[in-house]
Amino acid sequence: MKRLNRFVRITMAVLVCAAALTAQEDADPFLWLEEVEGERALEWVKAQNTATIAELQKHPGYAALEGKILSVLNSRERIAFPSLVGEYIYNFWQDEKNPRGLWRRTLQADYFNSVPAWETVLDLDALSAAEGEKWAFHGANYLYPAYDRCMISLSRGGSDAAEMREFDLVKKEFVAGGFFVPQAKGGVSWKDRNTLLVWTDFGPGTLTTSGYPRQVKIWHRGTPLSGARPLFEGQQTDMSVGAGVDHQPERQYLFVNRRMTFYTGHIFVMEGDKLIRLDIPEDADFNGIFKNQMLIELKSDWSTGGRTWRQGSLISIDYDRFLMGDRNFSVVFEPGERSSLAGMTTTKNALLLLKMNNVISELWRYTLDEGQWRGVRVAAPNLGTIGLAATDDQSDHFFFTFTNYLEPTSLYYFPADGKNIRKVKSLPAFFDAGKLMVEQLEAVSKDGTKIPFFVVRAKKARLDGARPTLLYGYGGFEVAMRPGYSAVTGVAWLEQGGVYAVANIRGGGEFGPRWHQAALKENRQRAFDDFYAVAEELIRRGITSPRHLGIEGGSNGGLLVGTAFTQRPDLFNAVICSVPLLDMKRYNKLLAGASWMGEYGNPDLPEEWAYISKYSPYQNLAAGKKYPRVLFTTTTRDDRVHPGHARKMAAKMEALGYPFYYFENTEGGHGAGVTNEQRAKMIALEHIYLLKMLK
Repeated sequence: MKRLNRFVRITMAVLVCAAALTAQEDADPFLWLEEVEGERALEWVKAQNTATIAELQKHPGYAALEGKILSVLNSRERIAFPSLVGEYIYNFWQDEKNPRGLWRRTLQADYFNSVPAWETVLDLDALSAAEGEKWAFHGANYLYPAYDRCMISLSRGGSDAAEMREFDLVKKEFVAGGFFVPQAKGGVSWKDRNTLLVWTDFGPGTLTTSGYPRQVKIWHRGTPLSGARPLFEGQQTDMSVGAGVDHQPERQYLFVNRRMTFYTGHIFVMEGDKLIRLDIPEDADFNGIFKNQMLIELKSDWSTGGRTWRQGSLISIDYDRFLMGDRNFSVVFEPGERSSLAGMTTTKNALLLLKMNNVISELWRYTLDEGQWRGVRVAAPNLGTIGLAATDDQSDHFFFTFTNYLEPTSLYYFPADGKNIRKVKSLPAFFDAGKLMVEQLEAVSKDGTKIPFFVVRAKKARLDGARPTLLYGYGGFEVAMRPGYSAVTGVAWLEQGGVYAVANIRGGGEFGPRWHQAALKENRQRAFDDFYAVAEELIRRGITSPRHLGIEGGSNGGLLVGTAFTQRPDLFNAVICSVPLLDMKRYNKLLAGASWMGEYGNPDLPEEWAYISKYSPYQNLAAGKKYPRVLFTTTTRDDRVHPGHARKMAAKMEALGYPFYYFENTEGGHGAGVTNEQRAKMIALEHIYLLKMLK
């Protein structure tokens, strides 16, 4: 017994010492900056904002540039992008007279007029003034099939969390005593006029460790939210749960989506009074039901029914046959070496697929004919990016967009009969593209992989290494960087003589799930190496040099550029690090961070921290280096990526004696601002910074 007690005491002593060492290793002198609304933290933010604004706004070109950017953002020549709802087209519009925005509508036929007769449905500026809140509009969920009611989402300051209120679209007013969901992350879906599916913060213990709902309930009109009937409950360690009702001509489908991680989940369907889990791979994307066909996008190979279906494919099967055990799928789309599925939606009788071939878009229209999928490529413009702007499940007409780096975005109309596809609206040319050219080039990464990238530059630019160049990257979450017209980039950078480059690095979705998965977790360094390879290729070709090369990234892209300037400070002279992740030791403890462990790994596991620690910018920032002077930007209202990442990184640089710039907008959520004035100010600060550092 004495020997056992001695063993216990020794073991406890070892554990205490280990805990003390862990606490010492985790000691962070800037944790106080994680207090989003903390008095000391906000005083620090105010001081940094004041210093940055004072220095950058004194640049002789600042006022003119901010005015030019604001005129672009407020231009009445912008496209009023449509949303097809019943007999109307809805649109959300912001300009100098309506900084918080007008939610408005017009009859579908009237939309094609040069000046549609817009009818205001909700004035966000008037609502904000009346209620003493700075509201941001986060969209609406419409009641099918009457479309006379909706649930409107309103966010304070642009945060992801929003409150939802029932709105009467006939009377154009909130419904007295109607459905109301307090501010939270979550959502609703109409089952019928008097019933909602709702997933939200129902009280203590009802959120996941990622801060998202883990319960779905059925809520009947006339009962309190607290009395809603439970339908499904996930685990606290899940990422989130959600639900939806899909109203199809043949029937109504009710689904529940349990996300265990960002990339894995279970789909349940309601049959009678029971939820049945669909037997599909956990990492597959369930893309709904069309003509009673289940649509499944595969993120890895799947062997079932005596056949292996390839990663990146879109496959389908009759829903009722699947429930009875049939696994004889049909292939709708199968990827090639440099092609992938970029998006999909439906009309009444067609499935619309966006495909990418070497980062260039194609639009295809598929119909189901006696159980066989037949696809025809839509006659859309080529050599750019196509987007699905608006569809309607009650008809076969739809809108799509086309854009590239030099061609202003245009809106096209595809009529129900498929004849006479036409351009109906287009942005004006905000900058002179006639003197510019676009190249699609390749760099070779450290492991030999070819990495495509785009370069926009003056045709007559001398390749002498002296061109101020901005390289943009993201490289995460299977998000593809596709060509697109940016009036702001044109007036704020290209017209100033700058070169603009975009890197299609691994971690993104340019070539489907394999391109994304190649840079997950322990392979994250590949994304960084790809980015460095593109930078080095720009230098090798004489387009720029380290003295004149700047980089920019936001969110996951902020992690990219944060890692880049700490690992390769020799390559860059300017860094715009926006709404970034930087402290990868604590990212999973901050706001929605835990939901991204499927992308980065779990820093609380020693074997995973071993590889995360090699690149985590906050931990790898060190004394005695020659870092570029970084510009950090974030927003106080960002409730997705905690502003503490940017705050603490800047504070640590300050403590180590490194100069930097810092700007934090008090509104904006996970972005640059709520109003165009706020956005223009931040964009102007960023581009004056680039001109100051790179010219």
